[in-house]
Amino acid sequence: MTTQTQGTAEVNGRLWGAKARAWADIQEASARPLYLDVLALHAVGAGTAYLDVGCGAGLALQLAAERGAKVTGLDASAALLDIARERVPAAELHVGELESLPFADDRFDVVTGFNSFQYAAQPLGALAQARRVAKPGGRVIIATWSPPDRTQAAAVLGALKPLLPPPPPGAPGPFALSDEAVLRKLASDAELTPGEVRDVDCPFVYPDVETGVRGLGSAGVAERAARHSGADAVDAAHRAVLEKFRRADGSVFIANAFRYLVATR
Repeated sequence: MTTQTQGTAEVNGRLWGAKARAWADIQEASARPLYLDVLALHAVGAGTAYLDVGCGAGLALQLAAERGAKVTGLDASAALLDIARERVPAAELHVGELESLPFADDRFDVVTGFNSFQYAAQPLGALAQARRVAKPGGRVIIATWSPPDRTQAAAVLGALKPLLPPPPPGAPGPFALSDEAVLRKLASDAELTPGEVRDVDCPFVYPDVETGVRGLGSAGVAERAARHSGADAVDAAHRAVLEKFRRADGSVFIANAFRYLVATR
């Protein structure tokens, strides 16, 4: 089942869907430890009604389905959802907006947003929607980057900054929710009860620099930079950063961590 709505998701969908296969094949797996940690510690298993908002190519959905959950996903990119559909044919998938979820109230046991809420035009509105569709007592997981001093991947994000168009005034950056106090306040403002905060190591690992260039270049922010400054400039910036983390055998290892807050409705 697939439905579609119109709005800002159309723009984000084009950015994140431009290199959907490279994202799915190379970059998405870096978050696998985060997905596994969330699914295991929060009892996503047989019979769980599970929703992932900003589900991308569906790796978290696939892992949840393998645990027996009934899975639903929403993303801005139809191209990424095509891959999610390949991975989890039984999933209910929607192209749509985080701020306007096409689901009934009180439907899901667990709702996750892996690196999605901080990029919403209205993060509080998006989180309020996640609360609405969660069952009373259900859990809403807000996952974001760990603070920049805890992740070498901050250097990767920083390399693109000169190549991006000027952001709108007040636009959130990638680390907008990384501070624990800010994360907890957002949950409270959405009338959720904030609980545990965890950091999970999720390194970026590539067999060689060129694979890393393809993986990093598949992200929506890289596509935005490429459209503004050119694909060659983006590749060169990524190549320069990756060289700093290249090991003697030619592989690349960039330490990275994601942070998540467990909130209860």
